[in-house]
Amino acid sequence: MSSAPEIQALAEAPGYHARRTLPLRVEAMRQLRRRRTLLMGGVLAALPFILIIAFAIGGTPGGEEGGGGGGSRINLMDVATESAANFAATCLFVSAGFLLVVPVALFCGDTVASEASWSSLRYLLAAPVPRSRLLWSKLVVALGFSLAAMVLLPLVALGAGAAAYGWGPLELPTGGALASSDTVPRLALVVAFVFVSQLVTAGLAFWLSTKTDAPLGAVGGAVGLTIVGNVLDAVTALGDWREFLPAHWQFAWADALQPDLEWGGMAKGAAVSVTYALILFALAFRGFSRKDIVS
Repeated sequence: MSSAPEIQALAEAPGYHARRTLPLRVEAMRQLRRRRTLLMGGVLAALPFILIIAFAIGGTPGGEEGGGGGGSRINLMDVATESAANFAATCLFVSAGFLLVVPVALFCGDTVASEASWSSLRYLLAAPVPRSRLLWSKLVVALGFSLAAMVLLPLVALGAGAAAYGWGPLELPTGGALASSDTVPRLALVVAFVFVSQLVTAGLAFWLSTKTDAPLGAVGGAVGLTIVGNVLDAVTALGDWREFLPAHWQFAWADALQPDLEWGGMAKGAAVSVTYALILFALAFRGFSRKDIVS
């Protein structure tokens, strides 16, 4: 790795601008060509078709054999085949708790640690790419791919659902329906909230990615801690303390699928998630700025 005087000399060279190093376009193309990106996209795109086949084989959801233990909890599975909008909402419902956690942890946890594991991180910094610029480029691209993964699922579900079940209003499990003109904006709101709620996982994965040279450690650590949060939220003895857990609000987006839109739960959930995420991102930038890069 170049010495500090050499890096300073490069930084003072004519035409050098720190903001032009590691452009977002270049980083995005690097990540897009990676096998794990294509594999994750394929899994998310395949999920709606797998559910359609499952419904075709198993019959209409919400029958006598499928209604165990739910109590009064809203279950979108009961109306999954009523329309394309219902099917898209169901795909989000079954995947928001865990499946959508994986691409967020993967894209954010693998981004810096993989460079270290390939022994290319020090060469990027010797280019010279400022550390803050490197982290910023990688974080923006990772969050962009995470959002794209969450948009891909309902888009494919809407298309597949329209072909399988037709287009129509979003039928609500509690009775009533949302007009067809309102379904897409409401589903967009759901995706936006799911993305914001997953910022905690993104922050955990990104912070761990700056602390380790093992990508699987960063990804697995973020997924594991997210699961721990879900387990703690299930401990009712914690009472009101659960409201400080991001997992407690992960299904608050169900309020967007009501005739009268409710913002209370989503606003609280978003505030909790953004607060944790900002702290974790700050820790990542602070720690990486002082880290001795040897790989």
